[in-house]
Amino acid sequence: MCHPEADCSRLYIPVPVAQFEAGMKKSGYILIGLLSLTAIQPRINGETNAVPHFQEVFRLLRANLPNVSEEELNQAAVQGLLDHFKPRVRLVTRGLAQSEGEAGQVSQTAIYDKFYGYVRVERVAGPLADEIAASWEKLNATNKLKGLILDLRFAGGEDYAAAGRVADRFLAREAELLSWDGGSVRSSAKTNALTMPLTVLVNGRTSGAAEAMAAALRQTGAVLLIGSATAGEAHVYQEFELPNGQRLRVAASPVRIGPDEEPLVKGIVPDIPVAVTLEDERAYLADAFNDLSKPQAQLRTTNSSTLIVTTNRQQRRRINEAELVRMQREGEDLDELTAPSSRAAGEPAGPIVHDPALVRALDLLKGIAVVQRAR
Repeated sequence: MCHPEADCSRLYIPVPVAQFEAGMKKSGYILIGLLSLTAIQPRINGETNAVPHFQEVFRLLRANLPNVSEEELNQAAVQGLLDHFKPRVRLVTRGLAQSEGEAGQVSQTAIYDKFYGYVRVERVAGPLADEIAASWEKLNATNKLKGLILDLRFAGGEDYAAAGRVADRFLAREAELLSWDGGSVRSSAKTNALTMPLTVLVNGRTSGAAEAMAAALRQTGAVLLIGSATAGEAHVYQEFELPNGQRLRVAASPVRIGPDEEPLVKGIVPDIPVAVTLEDERAYLADAFNDLSKPQAQLRTTNSSTLIVTTNRQQRRRINEAELVRMQREGEDLDELTAPSSRAAGEPAGPIVHDPALVRALDLLKGIAVVQRAR
Protein backbone atom coordinates (compact mmCIF):
# COMPACT_ATOMS: atom_id res chain seq x y z
CA MET A 1 0.00 0.00 0.00
CA CYS A 2 1.15 3.50 -0.73
CA HIS A 3 0.94 6.06 2.08
CA PRO A 4 -1.37 8.97 1.18
CA GLU A 5 1.41 11.55 1.70
CA ALA A 6 4.06 9.61 -0.20
CA ASP A 7 4.95 9.99 -3.87
CA CYS A 8 3.91 6.53 -5.09
CA SER A 9 5.15 7.08 -8.61
CA ARG A 10 8.71 6.59 -7.28
CA LEU A 11 8.04 3.23 -5.68
CA TYR A 12 7.73 1.02 -8.78
CA ILE A 13 9.74 0.98 -11.98
CA PRO A 14 8.76 -1.31 -14.93
CA VAL A 15 11.76 -3.29 -16.16
CA PRO A 16 11.58 -5.32 -19.43
CA VAL A 17 12.88 -8.89 -19.17
CA ALA A 18 14.13 -10.61 -22.35
CA GLN A 19 14.57 -13.97 -20.77
CA PHE A 20 13.50 -15.06 -17.35
CA GLU A 21 14.69 -18.66 -16.85
CA ALA A 22 14.84 -21.93 -18.74
CA GLY A 23 11.39 -23.15 -19.71
CA MET A 24 9.73 -19.71 -19.60
CA LYS A 25 7.45 -19.53 -22.59
CA LYS A 26 6.90 -15.85 -22.90
CA SER A 27 8.56 -12.55 -22.04
CA GLY A 28 7.03 -9.99 -19.79
CA TYR A 29 7.60 -7.27 -17.29
CA ILE A 30 8.42 -7.59 -13.61
CA LEU A 31 7.99 -4.84 -11.10
CA ILE A 32 10.90 -4.09 -8.80
CA GLY A 33 10.02 -2.08 -5.68
CA LEU A 34 12.62 0.49 -4.86
CA LEU A 35 11.81 1.81 -1.42
CA SER A 36 13.84 4.87 -0.45
CA LEU A 37 13.47 5.33 3.30
CA THR A 38 15.65 8.38 3.42
CA ALA A 39 13.48 10.09 0.84
CA ILE A 40 9.97 9.40 2.17
CA GLN A 41 10.37 8.52 5.86
CA PRO A 42 10.70 12.09 7.15
CA ARG A 43 7.64 13.10 5.10
CA ILE A 44 5.65 10.16 6.51
CA ASN A 45 6.61 10.62 10.15
CA GLY A 46 6.99 14.37 10.14
CA GLU A 47 10.47 14.06 11.74
CA THR A 48 13.61 16.09 11.09
CA ASN A 49 17.22 15.82 12.17
CA ALA A 50 17.25 19.33 13.63
CA VAL A 51 18.40 19.58 17.26
CA PRO A 52 15.72 21.09 19.52
CA HIS A 53 16.42 24.55 20.91
CA PHE A 54 18.09 24.59 24.32
CA GLN A 55 15.58 27.00 25.87
CA GLU A 56 12.66 24.86 24.65
CA VAL A 57 14.07 21.69 26.25
CA PHE A 58 14.97 23.54 29.45
CA ARG A 59 11.42 25.01 29.72
CA LEU A 60 9.77 21.62 29.18
CA LEU A 61 12.00 19.89 31.73
CA ARG A 62 11.46 22.62 34.29
CA ALA A 63 7.68 22.35 33.87
CA ASN A 64 7.31 18.57 33.64
CA LEU A 65 10.28 16.72 35.19
CA PRO A 66 9.29 15.83 38.78
CA ASN A 67 11.54 16.26 41.80
CA VAL A 68 14.12 18.36 39.97
CA SER A 69 14.80 21.96 40.95
CA GLU A 70 15.69 24.75 38.57
CA GLU A 71 19.11 24.92 40.26
CA GLU A 72 19.73 21.26 39.41
CA LEU A 73 18.67 21.84 35.82
CA ASN A 74 20.96 24.85 35.57
CA GLN A 75 23.89 22.90 37.02
CA ALA A 76 23.32 20.03 34.58
CA ALA A 77 23.13 22.44 31.64
CA VAL A 78 26.35 24.22 32.61
CA GLN A 79 28.18 20.94 33.21
CA GLY A 80 26.99 19.65 29.85
CA LEU A 81 28.40 22.70 28.08
CA LEU A 82 31.71 22.42 29.93
CA ASP A 83 32.01 18.70 29.17
CA HIS A 84 31.07 19.13 25.51
CA PHE A 85 33.59 21.90 24.84
CA LYS A 86 36.36 20.59 27.11
CA PRO A 87 39.26 21.46 27.04
CA ARG A 88 38.51 24.67 25.13
CA VAL A 89 36.24 25.89 27.94
CA ARG A 90 37.16 25.69 31.62
CA LEU A 91 35.60 26.92 34.86
CA VAL A 92 38.22 28.16 37.32
CA THR A 93 37.65 28.77 41.01
CA ARG A 94 39.31 31.86 42.45
CA GLY A 95 42.41 31.01 44.42
CA LEU A 96 43.10 27.74 42.61
CA ALA A 97 44.58 29.33 39.52
CA GLN A 98 48.33 29.84 39.64
CA SER A 99 49.84 33.13 38.60
CA GLU A 100 51.87 33.50 35.42
CA GLY A 101 54.75 34.99 37.38
CA GLU A 102 55.15 31.89 39.49
CA ALA A 103 58.55 30.28 39.20
CA GLY A 104 58.92 26.99 37.41
CA GLN A 105 59.39 23.97 39.59
CA VAL A 106 61.88 21.15 39.30
CA SER A 107 60.57 18.97 42.10
CA GLN A 108 62.88 15.98 41.81
CA THR A 109 66.17 14.94 40.27
CA ALA A 110 67.76 11.51 40.18
CA ILE A 111 70.41 9.39 38.51
CA TYR A 112 69.47 5.91 37.33
CA ASP A 113 72.03 3.21 36.57
CA LYS A 114 74.87 5.69 37.08
CA PHE A 115 74.63 7.25 33.62
CA TYR A 116 71.07 8.54 33.09
CA GLY A 117 69.75 11.74 34.63
CA TYR A 118 66.13 12.33 35.58
CA VAL A 119 64.41 15.71 36.10
CA ARG A 120 60.77 15.99 37.09
CA VAL A 121 58.94 19.24 36.27
CA GLU A 122 55.87 20.36 38.22
CA ARG A 123 55.03 23.51 36.26
CA VAL A 124 56.32 25.30 33.17
CA ALA A 125 56.86 28.94 34.05
CA GLY A 126 59.45 31.66 34.54
CA PRO A 127 63.07 30.49 34.87
CA LEU A 128 62.42 26.80 34.26
CA ALA A 129 65.05 26.63 31.48
CA ASP A 130 67.72 27.79 33.93
CA GLU A 131 66.49 25.33 36.57
CA ILE A 132 66.72 22.38 34.17
CA ALA A 133 70.18 23.43 32.99
CA ALA A 134 71.36 23.78 36.59
CA SER A 135 69.92 20.35 37.45
CA TRP A 136 71.73 18.78 34.52
CA GLU A 137 75.05 20.38 35.48
CA LYS A 138 74.69 19.19 39.06
CA LEU A 139 73.86 15.63 38.03
CA ASN A 140 76.55 15.52 35.37
CA ALA A 141 79.19 16.82 37.81
CA THR A 142 79.07 13.61 39.83
CA ASN A 143 78.45 11.15 37.00
CA LYS A 144 79.39 11.32 33.35
CA LEU A 145 75.79 11.10 32.12
CA LYS A 146 74.80 9.62 28.77
CA GLY A 147 71.21 10.82 28.59
CA LEU A 148 68.44 12.75 30.30
CA ILE A 149 64.79 12.03 31.08
CA LEU A 150 62.43 15.01 31.45
CA ASP A 151 59.28 13.99 33.30
CA LEU A 152 56.32 16.23 32.35
CA ARG A 153 53.60 13.94 33.68
CA PHE A 154 50.99 16.00 35.59
CA ALA A 155 52.89 19.19 34.64
CA GLY A 156 50.97 22.28 33.51
CA GLY A 157 51.39 26.02 33.14
CA GLU A 158 50.51 28.71 30.64
CA ASP A 159 53.85 30.43 30.20
CA TYR A 160 54.52 29.52 26.56
CA ALA A 161 57.56 31.77 26.42
CA ALA A 162 59.08 29.65 29.24
CA ALA A 163 58.21 26.48 27.29
CA GLY A 164 60.04 27.84 24.25
CA ARG A 165 63.09 28.82 26.31
CA VAL A 166 63.39 25.25 27.62
CA ALA A 167 63.26 23.85 24.08
CA ASP A 168 65.87 26.42 23.01
CA ARG A 169 68.33 25.05 25.60
CA PHE A 170 68.35 21.69 23.80
CA LEU A 171 68.75 23.00 20.25
CA ALA A 172 72.06 24.25 18.82
CA ARG A 173 70.66 25.75 15.62
CA GLU A 174 68.27 28.59 14.90
CA ALA A 175 64.66 27.54 14.32
CA GLU A 176 61.03 28.49 14.88
CA LEU A 177 59.76 26.77 18.02
CA LEU A 178 56.44 28.15 19.25
CA SER A 179 54.07 30.94 18.29
CA TRP A 180 50.76 32.18 19.62
CA ASP A 181 48.62 35.27 19.41
CA GLY A 182 50.78 37.89 21.02
CA GLY A 183 54.15 36.14 21.02
CA SER A 184 56.61 33.61 19.62
CA VAL A 185 59.89 31.91 20.50
CA ARG A 186 62.84 31.03 18.25
CA SER A 187 65.91 29.06 19.17
CA SER A 188 69.29 30.69 18.69
CA ALA A 189 72.47 29.25 17.22
CA LYS A 190 74.77 28.28 20.09
CA THR A 191 77.70 26.07 21.00
CA ASN A 192 76.62 25.30 24.57
CA ALA A 193 73.28 23.60 23.85
CA LEU A 194 72.34 20.57 25.95
CA THR A 195 72.70 18.05 23.13
CA MET A 196 72.62 14.80 25.10
CA PRO A 197 70.09 12.07 24.17
CA LEU A 198 66.74 13.16 25.62
CA THR A 199 63.42 11.47 26.32
CA VAL A 200 60.27 13.18 27.62
CA LEU A 201 57.55 11.49 29.70
CA VAL A 202 53.96 12.74 29.22
CA ASN A 203 50.44 11.66 30.18
CA GLY A 204 46.82 12.80 30.07
CA ARG A 205 47.49 15.47 32.70
CA THR A 206 50.38 17.03 30.80
CA SER A 207 48.69 20.29 29.84
CA GLY A 208 49.13 23.82 28.52
CA ALA A 209 52.71 25.04 28.37
CA ALA A 210 54.02 21.59 29.37
CA GLU A 211 52.54 19.91 26.29
CA ALA A 212 53.63 22.82 24.09
CA MET A 213 57.15 22.35 25.45
CA ALA A 214 57.01 18.62 24.68
CA ALA A 215 55.80 19.32 21.14
CA ALA A 216 58.51 21.94 20.58
CA LEU A 217 61.21 19.53 21.78
CA ARG A 218 59.94 16.74 19.55
CA GLN A 219 59.74 18.87 16.41
CA THR A 220 63.49 19.48 16.69
CA GLY A 221 63.86 15.83 15.63
CA ALA A 222 66.07 14.65 18.49
CA VAL A 223 63.52 13.82 21.20
CA LEU A 224 61.08 10.97 21.70
CA LEU A 225 57.92 11.26 23.80
CA ILE A 226 56.90 8.32 25.98
CA GLY A 227 53.60 7.80 27.81
CA SER A 228 50.00 8.64 26.91
CA ALA A 229 48.30 11.42 24.94
CA THR A 230 48.43 14.87 26.55
CA ALA A 231 45.43 16.95 27.66
CA GLY A 232 45.05 19.14 24.56
CA GLU A 233 45.00 22.43 26.48
CA ALA A 234 47.77 24.33 24.70
CA HIS A 235 45.66 27.44 24.03
CA VAL A 236 45.71 31.11 24.80
CA TYR A 237 42.63 31.62 26.99
CA GLN A 238 40.34 34.60 27.36
CA GLU A 239 39.00 34.96 30.88
CA PHE A 240 35.57 36.19 32.01
CA GLU A 241 34.61 36.98 35.60
CA LEU A 242 31.34 35.40 36.73
CA PRO A 243 28.98 36.83 39.41
CA ASN A 244 29.68 33.92 41.79
CA GLY A 245 33.40 34.65 41.88
CA GLN A 246 34.41 31.91 39.46
CA ARG A 247 36.00 32.59 36.11
CA LEU A 248 35.11 31.16 32.72
CA ARG A 249 38.13 30.56 30.53
CA VAL A 250 37.54 30.28 26.79
CA ALA A 251 40.25 29.16 24.36
CA ALA A 252 40.72 32.13 22.04
CA SER A 253 43.50 30.65 19.88
CA PRO A 254 45.76 27.57 19.84
CA VAL A 255 49.51 27.54 20.30
CA ARG A 256 51.32 26.79 17.02
CA ILE A 257 54.35 24.54 16.59
CA GLY A 258 57.40 24.96 14.38
CA PRO A 259 58.02 26.90 11.16
CA ASP A 260 54.81 25.58 9.59
CA GLU A 261 52.86 27.00 12.55
CA GLU A 262 50.85 23.82 12.94
CA PRO A 263 48.13 24.51 15.53
CA LEU A 264 48.29 22.33 18.60
CA VAL A 265 44.52 21.89 18.85
CA LYS A 266 44.54 18.32 20.18
CA GLY A 267 46.58 16.37 22.65
CA ILE A 268 49.99 15.11 21.58
CA VAL A 269 50.20 11.40 20.79
CA PRO A 270 53.52 10.05 22.14
CA ASP A 271 56.04 8.22 19.98
CA ILE A 272 56.05 5.27 22.38
CA PRO A 273 52.64 4.75 24.02
CA VAL A 274 52.49 3.34 27.55
CA ALA A 275 49.08 2.44 28.99
CA VAL A 276 49.04 3.26 32.72
CA THR A 277 46.17 4.58 34.84
CA LEU A 278 46.56 8.04 36.35
CA GLU A 279 46.26 6.55 39.83
CA ASP A 280 49.13 4.15 39.18
CA GLU A 281 51.26 6.89 37.65
CA ARG A 282 50.84 9.02 40.76
CA ALA A 283 52.07 6.07 42.83
CA TYR A 284 55.06 5.58 40.53
CA LEU A 285 55.93 9.27 40.76
CA ALA A 286 56.03 8.92 44.54
CA ASP A 287 58.30 5.89 44.19
CA ALA A 288 59.46 4.53 40.82
CA PHE A 289 60.47 1.26 42.55
CA ASN A 290 57.00 0.66 43.93
CA ASP A 291 55.71 -2.75 42.84
CA LEU A 292 51.97 -2.19 42.52
CA SER A 293 51.38 -5.91 42.19
CA LYS A 294 52.22 -6.16 45.90
CA PRO A 295 49.58 -4.44 48.07
CA GLN A 296 51.98 -4.21 50.99
CA ALA A 297 54.51 -2.17 49.03
CA GLN A 298 55.47 0.96 50.93
CA LEU A 299 55.92 4.31 49.17
CA ARG A 300 59.19 6.14 49.58
CA THR A 301 59.35 9.93 49.28
CA THR A 302 62.12 11.22 47.01
CA ASN A 303 60.81 14.69 46.16
CA SER A 304 62.98 17.79 46.44
CA SER A 305 66.17 15.77 46.59
CA THR A 306 68.70 14.20 44.29
CA LEU A 307 68.37 10.45 44.28
CA ILE A 308 71.22 8.34 42.94
CA VAL A 309 70.24 4.75 42.36
CA THR A 310 71.61 1.73 40.59
CA THR A 311 69.08 -0.82 39.43
CA ASN A 312 69.57 -4.42 38.41
CA ARG A 313 68.47 -3.61 34.87
CA GLN A 314 72.09 -3.16 33.79
CA GLN A 315 73.30 -5.09 30.82
CA ARG A 316 75.65 -7.91 31.78
CA ARG A 317 78.36 -8.55 29.24
CA ARG A 318 81.20 -11.05 29.27
CA ILE A 319 84.50 -9.80 27.85
CA ASN A 320 87.69 -11.73 27.13
CA GLU A 321 91.26 -10.58 27.69
CA ALA A 322 91.83 -9.43 24.11
CA GLU A 323 88.72 -7.28 24.17
CA LEU A 324 89.72 -5.86 27.55
CA VAL A 325 93.09 -4.78 26.13
CA ARG A 326 91.38 -3.18 23.13
CA MET A 327 88.93 -1.27 25.34
CA GLN A 328 91.75 0.05 27.52
CA ARG A 329 93.72 1.14 24.44
CA GLU A 330 90.67 2.95 22.98
CA GLY A 331 89.76 4.58 26.27
CA GLU A 332 86.35 2.92 26.69
CA ASP A 333 84.62 3.02 30.06
CA LEU A 334 85.31 -0.32 31.75
CA ASP A 335 83.32 0.47 34.89
CA GLU A 336 80.00 0.45 33.04
CA LEU A 337 80.59 -3.03 31.68
CA THR A 338 82.16 -4.62 34.73
CA ALA A 339 80.08 -3.07 37.52
CA PRO A 340 77.32 -5.72 37.58
CA SER A 341 79.73 -8.65 37.78
CA SER A 342 81.91 -6.92 40.38
CA ARG A 343 79.18 -7.18 43.03
CA ALA A 344 80.30 -9.38 45.89
CA ALA A 345 78.84 -12.85 46.13
CA GLY A 346 75.61 -12.84 48.06
CA GLU A 347 75.22 -9.08 47.81
CA PRO A 348 71.57 -8.26 47.02
CA ALA A 349 70.73 -6.84 43.60
CA GLY A 350 69.74 -3.20 43.32
CA PRO A 351 66.08 -2.14 43.30
CA ILE A 352 64.02 -2.64 40.17
CA VAL A 353 62.28 0.30 38.52
CA HIS A 354 58.60 -0.57 38.05
CA ASP A 355 57.38 2.70 36.54
CA PRO A 356 56.55 1.50 32.98
CA ALA A 357 57.18 4.83 31.23
CA LEU A 358 60.45 5.38 33.08
CA VAL A 359 61.57 1.83 32.29
CA ARG A 360 61.02 2.40 28.57
CA ALA A 361 62.87 5.71 28.69
CA LEU A 362 65.86 4.08 30.41
CA ASP A 363 65.89 1.20 27.93
CA LEU A 364 65.76 3.65 25.03
CA LEU A 365 68.64 5.75 26.37
CA LYS A 366 70.69 2.62 27.02
CA GLY A 367 70.06 1.49 23.46
CA ILE A 368 71.23 4.85 22.14
CA ALA A 369 74.37 4.59 24.27
CA VAL A 370 75.13 1.14 22.87
CA VAL A 371 74.69 2.34 19.28
CA GLN A 372 76.86 5.40 19.85
CA ARG A 373 79.59 3.26 21.43
CA ALA A 374 79.49 0.86 18.49
CA ARG A 375 79.83 3.71 16.02
